[in-house]
Amino acid sequence: MKLDIGMLTHDLTSISDYARRVEALGFDCLWSSETQHDPFLPLAVAATVTSRVRLGTAIAVAFPRSPMITAHIAWDLQKASAGRFILGLGSQVKGHNERRFSVKFESPGPRMREIVSALRAIWSCWQHGTRLNFKGEFYRFDLMTPFFNPGPIAHPEIPIYIAGVNAYMCRIAGEVCDGLHVHPFNSPTYLREYVHPAVEEGLRAAGRSRKDFTYATSTFVILGDTEEERGREREAVRQQIAFYASTRTYEPVLAAHDWQDLAAKLHRKSVEGDWTGMAALITDEMVDTYAVTGTYANIAARIKERYGGLLDRTAFYRPRPPGLDDARLPRVVGEFNQT
Repeated sequence: MKLDIGMLTHDLTSISDYARRVEALGFDCLWSSETQHDPFLPLAVAATVTSRVRLGTAIAVAFPRSPMITAHIAWDLQKASAGRFILGLGSQVKGHNERRFSVKFESPGPRMREIVSALRAIWSCWQHGTRLNFKGEFYRFDLMTPFFNPGPIAHPEIPIYIAGVNAYMCRIAGEVCDGLHVHPFNSPTYLREYVHPAVEEGLRAAGRSRKDFTYATSTFVILGDTEEERGREREAVRQQIAFYASTRTYEPVLAAHDWQDLAAKLHRKSVEGDWTGMAALITDEMVDTYAVTGTYANIAARIKERYGGLLDRTAFYRPRPPGLDDARLPRVVGEFNQT
């Protein structure tokens, strides 16, 4: 299992130093997300100052961008990083698409499948000079003149991961993608009984096998060398679990443990703004189900034991992450790098 890390800064003036330190510590991939900032710009900076660490989006929101725009960005990042870029896409939920991005939210599963196919058709045109003639239900791309064609690159096979929670999107990932971004709100039971079977169905439909596919996520960790450290982190993780569980989209994660009735209660409290009351509904059993607790000496072993065979890459999801200067961090990274 590889240990990755998220982009803890999106300040373009400080990313060079941050990316160098991430690479020097031995993290396998540096992921940038689309929350308060553009997800691609930080990776463009990081690509020019690193040579080993992989660089990816976890995730970029797919529907507000034309696949042609996304194709150009990914092509340039793949070239700049000498083949280290991973394009991670997500659908986001209906409210954010319609009210934050002002785009239609329709048939997210079929549309995501079509975006992946369109991207590969565009890249094939650029790499091999084939005629661009993509016609789908949602997108049409059949014009590409030399003036707008960036031409071939040395590493044209760009991995595409998509984010998925429900079975339909997980099947699509298995059928047409190189990997799945599993939401941090997960458990081994949910992965084993819900996610993996859906992905396997997609893999079989495409004539592929498990070795052709990557499961990536961030893991809720309650990490500390003292009871006080772990206690603070535990309550912060409890609050974060309550936040995610209040969204109806993530009900399958609760349903895997017969806790689906909790979603409506949490949603009601979120509408009321009762964040403290939400956290109080998350029991210790739930925290232990969705998070891994440990010290800096044993957290790597505990995550590997819990998620071995279920995940290929993870990062620490911590509401209050430490800086890269934490002297205990290199040991943890080193233990993940051991075979």
